[in-house]
Amino acid sequence: MMKIPRRYLLHLATGAALTAASRSVWADSYPAHPVRIVVGFAAGSTSDILARLIGQWLSERLGQQFVVENRPGAGGNVGAETVVRAAPDGYTLLLVPPAVAANEALYEHLNFNFIRDTAPVAGVVRVPNVVEVNPSVPVKTVQELIAYAKANAGALSFASAGIGTISHLAGQLFNTATGINLQHVPYRGDGPAMADLIAGQVQVGFGTMTASIGHIRADKLRPLAVTTLSRSNALPGIPSVSEFVPGYEASSWFGIAAPSGTPREIIEILNRETTAGLAHPKIEARLTDMGGMLLAGSPADFGKLIAEETEKWGKVIKLAGIKAE
Repeated sequence: MMKIPRRYLLHLATGAALTAASRSVWADSYPAHPVRIVVGFAAGSTSDILARLIGQWLSERLGQQFVVENRPGAGGNVGAETVVRAAPDGYTLLLVPPAVAANEALYEHLNFNFIRDTAPVAGVVRVPNVVEVNPSVPVKTVQELIAYAKANAGALSFASAGIGTISHLAGQLFNTATGINLQHVPYRGDGPAMADLIAGQVQVGFGTMTASIGHIRADKLRPLAVTTLSRSNALPGIPSVSEFVPGYEASSWFGIAAPSGTPREIIEILNRETTAGLAHPKIEARLTDMGGMLLAGSPADFGKLIAEETEKWGKVIKLAGIKAE
């Protein structure tokens, strides 16, 4: 065995210690200038609303502006790639949407691998989708919807915010789990989908709670169930789909990620402060009003969620043969 000179070992140890010390000093001074939070969707989207809410909190806590930068396009891929290609220094973050879990299977030629090329920072919130119908549809429960769809094959269609969105995948999973065939009608965003559902151009929706709750409260849509495993405080009298279709779960979840290689010390700072924000009564109340369930936890917890959801939706997409537009 080759003997390594003691002087070389001391050099390596000293270098490692200096590197660790410099990283610690770097983390102690973070952030030294404004930080951008990239959102892969337009202003006014759920991702955008959450990024501004968390960004304001982090700005107040850390003494530098956390500025939201909207980079919409390709189902969130434009924003994700912006962050993947950024320097791993903690000054470019991504508001992670559920789309990242579907896009790997949905798009054949992505220029990045989200799990490999990003570092999870913190989960923020999980938001249910709502199985909802136009009030003209003669059903009031999930069981009645299933029975009606089976008795009237081809008569019902469901709206989504677009191919591969969570409202599309939730509907596809419902079809698979129940053996019915609601016809998919994709729109370009929640707004147009909700408008046609209210107008009766389509009969069923699996819209996000954020997009649906106002219309439900105004009696423009009839909610049948929420898509999380447990009921939502925002609609406490409405059951979950899983109460009738065991194991069914489809929801929107959001968090924060950074480029892969971002120093662990910076990730820990961001995780700690984001978690503190979720515990603040004002932010907690805002998220709860959106129907949200808090996702406070470690970076590893959020990374595990991303990996599990990527595997889950990849199977659904491949089985159904769904392709991006």
